[in-house]
Amino acid sequence: MSTREGPVALITGGAGFVGTNLAARLLSRGQRVLIFDNLSRPGTERNARWLLEHHGERAELEIADVLDCNAVQAAVRRAREVYHLAAQAAVTTSLAAPLRDFEVNARGTLNVLEAVRAQAPPPPLIYTSTNKVYGALPDVQLIRTPSRYTPEDPLLAANGIDESRPLDFHSPYGCSKGAADQYVRDYGRCFGLSTVVLRMSCIYGPHQLGNEDQGWVAHFMSEARYGRPITICGDGRQVRDVLFVDDLVAALELTMHSIHRLAGKVFNLGGGPGNTVSLIELTQLLAGELGLTTGLQHAPWRRGDQRYYVTNFSKLAAATGWSPQVRLEQGLKRLHAWLAAAGPVRELAARRAVLQ
Repeated sequence: MSTREGPVALITGGAGFVGTNLAARLLSRGQRVLIFDNLSRPGTERNARWLLEHHGERAELEIADVLDCNAVQAAVRRAREVYHLAAQAAVTTSLAAPLRDFEVNARGTLNVLEAVRAQAPPPPLIYTSTNKVYGALPDVQLIRTPSRYTPEDPLLAANGIDESRPLDFHSPYGCSKGAADQYVRDYGRCFGLSTVVLRMSCIYGPHQLGNEDQGWVAHFMSEARYGRPITICGDGRQVRDVLFVDDLVAALELTMHSIHRLAGKVFNLGGGPGNTVSLIELTQLLAGELGLTTGLQHAPWRRGDQRYYVTNFSKLAAATGWSPQVRLEQGLKRLHAWLAAAGPVRELAARRAVLQ
């Protein structure tokens, strides 16, 4: 742990995709940020280096795991606010290693909550949950078109899925994130913590080094850039609403600004009905907007895959005034420009000790 003193904005998973963008925004506003990350995911060392090089003394890096209670407690003692983003983020990984998935997502979150509860006063906390807590949505009746699934219910098609949707954890990932989601809510009720849960849909943008398990927009674009075939699980008509990461960071900032008023609440967060795309349609957009063409190959459906999920973010909009500002076509061009400048992922040769 750094010996520097003073309050910080603590971001667990701070060298990940969302964490890096959030840290950069807070640092650019003159805040001090503690980036808490175990650097286990490919690309995180490069993200950490970029943050440290661009923001100097205001950025601190703690290479540690949320399963390390002592490290978590020491970090939280310095925090004026906590953004808990650290997670095992892939459904497929959770199916292969459910115990590890539970440890990171559920136990890790409980470690953070306990560390927050121990402080006087406890710092406010935002937790990034997932739309997977709503399960596969098997009851949503869909119309199958050549390129996408569309709900039969016109109100659902127009507005998306809101927070009144019953929880239905599906897959170990859905269970672990859902358990953490509910712990964060309940620590607000039982212990009076200022906590907010944001159930996110598909986020994309710079610093996303996606793969076939997680970060599918960046993964599709990267594969197309290098002329590699894209593997689509299922028939490719699955629809998601996508949200550019700058809009997500704006939502995090607005929520933290009003967190004492919003404490204990849960919000769905995504691009909404105005930013929907199917897997097939994304490949068509990559070809039409960016000239990136690639072959397609199909694999079996993944367990618990939602054929249709679109966020109704009206509750968050009413509470904070937030709405997405970056349209899909614009966001894809910005992600493509970043990927072209960043080049292939190559972890830094420098040892982690140098990063500290």
